[in-house]
Amino acid sequence: MRAFVTGATGFIGANLTRRLLRDGHAVSVLLRNPSSAYRPLFKNCRVITGDLMNTSGLRIGMESCDVVFHLAAYTSPVSIDPSLPYRVNVTGSLNILKAAEERGVRKMIMCSTAGTLGYSPSGEILDESSARYGIPGTEYEITKAKAEEELLAGQTGRTAVVIVKPTRVYGPGKLTQANSMTRIMDLYGKGLWRIMPGDGYAMGNYVFIGDVVEGLVLAAEKGREGETYILGGENLSYTELFSTLGELYGKTRKLIRINRNSLKIIIRVAGIRPINRTPAIISDSWIEKYLRNYVISSNKAVSELGYVITPFREGALITISWLKSGLHTDEPF
Repeated sequence: MRAFVTGATGFIGANLTRRLLRDGHAVSVLLRNPSSAYRPLFKNCRVITGDLMNTSGLRIGMESCDVVFHLAAYTSPVSIDPSLPYRVNVTGSLNILKAAEERGVRKMIMCSTAGTLGYSPSGEILDESSARYGIPGTEYEITKAKAEEELLAGQTGRTAVVIVKPTRVYGPGKLTQANSMTRIMDLYGKGLWRIMPGDGYAMGNYVFIGDVVEGLVLAAEKGREGETYILGGENLSYTELFSTLGELYGKTRKLIRINRNSLKIIIRVAGIRPINRTPAIISDSWIEKYLRNYVISSNKAVSELGYVITPFREGALITISWLKSGLHTDEPF
């Protein structure tokens, strides 16, 4: 396989790039920052310096490629420039598809998010066929949902578009916002995480990074044109999640239950709001997101792709061992 990867410096992208190289595939990566080219991970990659708006660079990077893994995205909760999330997540994705079609790339794997599914108000199980309950809550989810719609509507058949939707990803790798669950696990182990969101019973779906990477590769090999696949893990309440972490660390922490209004007040008092045109670290819509139920099924990926789910306890143990090793750097595991 000859692959072109966007977002290769991110949490998922770096792990995917390492997996592709390990399996002997030829990999080209799109890097915005030229200094990233000197990271050890990319020494065996063909590096294209540019971004999603650089259409000529995209065409050069995709030359002779069989598949494009599109993982680059604007993920920050708030943007000073309100047009930036749309430009990156929607226009950028369409630029990828256009370049892929012009280069005759066989398949484009677009990494979206399970957040575009809406939520399950009474604990209903969501899958790819579920009617969305409520509009996506965050700017990231809104623009990702629009990108999915535009890509599926704009495909001409020259390049097969397959969309994957990871849930809440955790595991060894770059400790970025995309890997916030691992950061929380680390803080919990150090005794620095003392918050139980809401009443502790809100459900979420947690997927190990190795499963997401495997799901991306499987989507390239077996994913059907125009189809969407959820790449998820176990459904857990916050109470179940932190109870498991306490058992694995051997240190059960006393957590303070904080409702949505109190949490918003704490965020504001802590100064995590836009000041002097500096974007907020978190927005009200992101707070609401993590206090709602998201009960999700990955049965379609399991049955069609051969996707396998790592139990949370197993994946968390691997992650905690990695965190305790003190070896966590920007490189994937």
